[in-house]
Amino acid sequence: MTTKSPDQLIIHKATTDDCKLINRLANIIFPETYKDILSPEQTEYMMDWMYSPANLLKQMTQENHTYFIGYLNNEPFGYLSIQPENKEVYHLQKIYVLPGLQGKGLGKFLFEKAKEYILQTYPDAKAMRLNVNRNNKAKEFYERMGMHVHSEGDFAIGNGYFMNDYIMEIRLQ
Repeated sequence: MTTKSPDQLIIHKATTDDCKLINRLANIIFPETYKDILSPEQTEYMMDWMYSPANLLKQMTQENHTYFIGYLNNEPFGYLSIQPENKEVYHLQKIYVLPGLQGKGLGKFLFEKAKEYILQTYPDAKAMRLNVNRNNKAKEFYERMGMHVHSEGDFAIGNGYFMNDYIMEIRLQ
């Protein structure tokens, strides 16, 4: 009789040495996530703007983003990043899981770890917010995680492109 051992699910705080890994994951996840929402040209622009190794490094070293990488059985499956907005509100800038692994509880794992990190690191934290494209089905996932639409906006990101987002929020305390 063979017994399947449980999957090993862990998360590591990323360092600047992980910029290339995050870039590789993003090159798989981001275009697939937005293929029916954004033009190929906007996707390419955003990939460089958000995920080039140089821009990831800048986010980590100059813009106060804290990245984490999730691992399933020692293989990276996704990532997240958190950035303070102020002493009470923290922004979940990015949370992504490889397409073939979505729907298996890994996004929930990352989401819960983000909340846990914020509460442990920032004792005055009151809320976590994130932006989600108004046409992204991930909105339903965030609602299941307890978030609600706080506001919405159209944000110019350069090159004539906009992010048309809901800003969602969950109270932490």
